Amino acid sequence: MTAPLPASQRLPVVQQNEIAECGLACLTMIARYHGHDVDLAGMRRRFPVSLKGVGLARLMSIAASLGFESRPLRVEPEHLAELRAPCILHWDLNHFVVLKRVRGDRIELHDPARGAVTLTRAEFGRHFTGVALEIAPSAAFAPVRERRPVSLRALVGQVSGLPRAAVQVLLLAVALELFTLALPLALQWTIDLVLVGGDLDLLALIGIGFAVVVLFQAAIAAMRGWLVADLGAALNAQWAANLFSHLLRLPLAFFEKRSVGGVLSRFLSVQSVQQTLTGSFVEGVLDGATALLVLALLALYSVPLALLVAGCFALYALLRWIGYRRLQRLKEEQLVFVARQQSQMIESITGMQAIKLGNRAPDRAARMANATHEVARREAAIARTTASFAALGKLIFGLQRIALIWIGATLVVRGGFTAGMMVVFVTYAELFAQRGGGLIDKLVEFRLLGMHGERIADIALEPPEPHLHPPYSGPEPRPRIEVEGVSFRYAEDDPWVLRDCSFAIEPGESIAITGPSGCGKTTLAKVLLGLVRPTEGRVRIDGVDIERYGLARYRERFGAVMQDDVLFAGSIADNIAFFDPEASLEAIEAAARTAQIHDDIAAMPMGYESLVGDMGSSLSGGQKQRVLLARALFRRPDVLLLDEATSHLDVEREHAINALVADMAATRIIIAHRPDTVRSAQRVLRMDRGRIAAA
Repeated sequence: MTAPLPASQRLPVVQQNEIAECGLACLTMIARYHGHDVDLAGMRRRFPVSLKGVGLARLMSIAASLGFESRPLRVEPEHLAELRAPCILHWDLNHFVVLKRVRGDRIELHDPARGAVTLTRAEFGRHFTGVALEIAPSAAFAPVRERRPVSLRALVGQVSGLPRAAVQVLLLAVALELFTLALPLALQWTIDLVLVGGDLDLLALIGIGFAVVVLFQAAIAAMRGWLVADLGAALNAQWAANLFSHLLRLPLAFFEKRSVGGVLSRFLSVQSVQQTLTGSFVEGVLDGATALLVLALLALYSVPLALLVAGCFALYALLRWIGYRRLQRLKEEQLVFVARQQSQMIESITGMQAIKLGNRAPDRAARMANATHEVARREAAIARTTASFAALGKLIFGLQRIALIWIGATLVVRGGFTAGMMVVFVTYAELFAQRGGGLIDKLVEFRLLGMHGERIADIALEPPEPHLHPPYSGPEPRPRIEVEGVSFRYAEDDPWVLRDCSFAIEPGESIAITGPSGCGKTTLAKVLLGLVRPTEGRVRIDGVDIERYGLARYRERFGAVMQDDVLFAGSIADNIAFFDPEASLEAIEAAARTAQIHDDIAAMPMGYESLVGDMGSSLSGGQKQRVLLARALFRRPDVLLLDEATSHLDVEREHAINALVADMAATRIIIAHRPDTVRSAQRVLRMDRGRIAAA
């Protein structure tokens, strides 16, 4: 059995954000366990990982950079307890997990894709490949602090009107609480003054006075509810808009390494945080202030009884603190499985044609059902945990009520309390239990916001794409593209996709780039477009480095059709003009004619106002390619880049488009396999294994 973790060394759960960074997430967990104050984002910046993931050798290299010694081992499942935990295990042939502890037949793991899990040895054996990596601090190990701070302002961005509205909500809530504290006094005065003295006039005065108080209380509660609703809606709208705006400024690599469901789940976290900030935050502040004020009032009546009330509150707080880690783990797992559920749904909807052709609908339904079942299991476990704490609260504060009534009645009989004082004390104690318990629940809720904050930070704190708008003030360069010593690979241990590519394209020249599949043509196209930054070398436009010129300004001069380009929901005219509100129909038609799609559009019942469907689903493959080509031509670019842009066209239309493109004054870069398209260029660059083999 592995030894339990020391109290000062808790193994954290670090969820992977990118599709293939499980190994890096495992190293982050172990690094933090041994004293490094690092986060996954910082590790990702230091040790970037490609979509192919990392191997054992790369993990050992990163571990050495962090000051660790590592030892790879072949281990049989029955010898797991002999490993030095925490350590990394190879899982399902394509994944890494962290072994936390072995307890008899139970094996505790931290899975970057699922969270903390406990498996039986039989379950464990179906996934473990037999490879383990022990990691321990070396003699030169020195803890570092590299975790980025996550502030609320950084997550939310600029939100107008928030401070003023928050102050208004707080003032209304304070007034509401003061009225709440005043109401029990009516009961005490009625019992001690009216019933004892038989003063009906005083009773009428008390009744009228407190009826007015109740009316004010109801009015203020309504005003506060309306204001909180408006504040919540405004905050959610502005925050989501700010986050999405920042998302659009992130580099292309961010999206290539994440699932769509994972990105969407971050916006669900925005809603959770917003609801807590606009509702629970104000309530928590007021619960704390009211609880302190009520406790002071209780102490004025009886210090010993006030201590009893405070003791019950402390017991409830202790139990909530003990159960916090379980609730946190369940919430983390729920978020992970919600993202997985969304990804399954998105994949199934976008891949419906393939699912039907492969008769895999039952399999996809089963996958979705499994993902939904996992989400439901976590939701049920969270609900059970919450219900258990609610029951504990009722038990503790119910026993407190009985004790107070018992002791209070005894004091009344002995003359230490009046009947009114006893009733008011019990009422205030109930109010303290309600507000104090609510405060503890809100504090737990705030603590749980940390995981939502980290997920939002994956977008909000990610640096935007660099060099978009540098202060370039030189002359406007000609469309002469120069590639100098460009090499590219996704990570240090990945093979080179491009290697030492150098060539120049003169203004107005037409070149074709050809070569076998997988030789790096599309990657080279992305480098030429400024979508991918070369690992080595540079790209210039007329002698000016494109990063100094500005990537946004540089891309404005391009029209491009890439292999995986998509159309957007809207009309054909919208897609050709890329939703430019000032686009003229004449310019749209001219681009469509050049792309040989005008006749097809004119034959449609709605013409250019025909809807293309989601991602162009209403068009054939050839029609979609020609609309995409029209979109590129509509820009009247200085440089036209086509990556297999006519691969779905018939020979006759391809010849016509090639002839029209050949007559254009723009610089043309054509990536193609078809001989006719290649022959339409003035010069051919042949690629082989990432290099320019011939020009």
